[in-house]
Amino acid sequence: MLELPPLVDAHCHGVVPGEIGLGSFEAHLPGAAAPGTTLFDSRTGFALRRWCPPLLDLEPHCTPARYLAGRRQLGTYEATRRLLRGTGIGTYLVDTAVDAASSSDATSPLDASDAVAAALPRDLTAPRELGAAGAAAAYEIVRLEPLAQQVADTSGTVGAFLANVAEAVHGAARTAVAFSAAGAWPPGLPAGPPEPGPVRRAAGAWLANRPAGGRLTDPVLLSHLVWNAVATGLPLQIRGPAGADPLLLTGFLRATTGLGTDVVLLHGIPDHRHTARLAATFPHVYADIGSASAAPGVMAEVLELAPFGKVLFSTGAYALPELYVTGVRFFREALDRLVTERVTAGAWTPPDARRVAAMVAGGNARRVYGLRAPSDGGGHG
Repeated sequence: MLELPPLVDAHCHGVVPGEIGLGSFEAHLPGAAAPGTTLFDSRTGFALRRWCPPLLDLEPHCTPARYLAGRRQLGTYEATRRLLRGTGIGTYLVDTAVDAASSSDATSPLDASDAVAAALPRDLTAPRELGAAGAAAAYEIVRLEPLAQQVADTSGTVGAFLANVAEAVHGAARTAVAFSAAGAWPPGLPAGPPEPGPVRRAAGAWLANRPAGGRLTDPVLLSHLVWNAVATGLPLQIRGPAGADPLLLTGFLRATTGLGTDVVLLHGIPDHRHTARLAATFPHVYADIGSASAAPGVMAEVLELAPFGKVLFSTGAYALPELYVTGVRFFREALDRLVTERVTAGAWTPPDARRVAAMVAGGNARRVYGLRAPSDGGGHG
């Protein structure tokens, strides 16, 4: 397998800090099992049973019950430490949003139904804790919707809310490496900021009618948030609703060209080809291959369409450190398969293959997010 420098996981989440039982553990695996079956009988389940047990001094392919017993015997902190340090990840970019239902990562439980996602844990490790456990640098990605919800809880008027939102976004930009938005289109990302009048009306309606802690879904307010983030110059990660065509973002991407804000599209199967085309079309647009790399042939399709300097790796892992292990394993297997095929066919030289692999594994992310090189050390967000 390819020798790679420390990986940059360009979009991930914290993990559960406490002990977890068999039923709860399985509930955090991706997908939904049929009645009477188990999610351990899945690609992720089999990969977990193959690659995670040896990191905990257990035999490969041991039963789920045996694995969790050994995990409990070590203790949550030690198990998490061993699992994360066994991935080869040197930097985590951690989306700290607690609104699990708003995302759709394909390698994590975030692609589950709203009912399942609503039951996912909210108390996850912060970037600093995740980085310490993994002996890696860790930085925060600030999700815009929860940020606005927090501001709304302490803002009594429309004017105060809009002023406090602007201040909160620009304040977060001082410590975060990126912003993220989920489910904000269509039609929430027009080719330009929304007018003040509609923004004020939308804010007034939302403040008056939202339940305590209610999610922000108004497209005008979401667009207002996104354009506030664009103004900071930090990279912006965007994930649309499941099944939404990424090409619908063309107007927004055209409008943000030349503004100094890179846009990273988080889209898995079946949208990966459209995402790659957008990355090839716009100089400031990048494709986070994420969990799409787990499917045979998908990485090759993305790299056929997008320039190699436009493709980023991430796991999208959530709640379980095991999902970092399996996400990295799937990525490395797909990358190794692709590189071997290209070199064997004479299309790539071995030095070029190693260079491209290093770019996708971490070099591109370091450039886009302004991260230090591994030898420079890192920081915890």
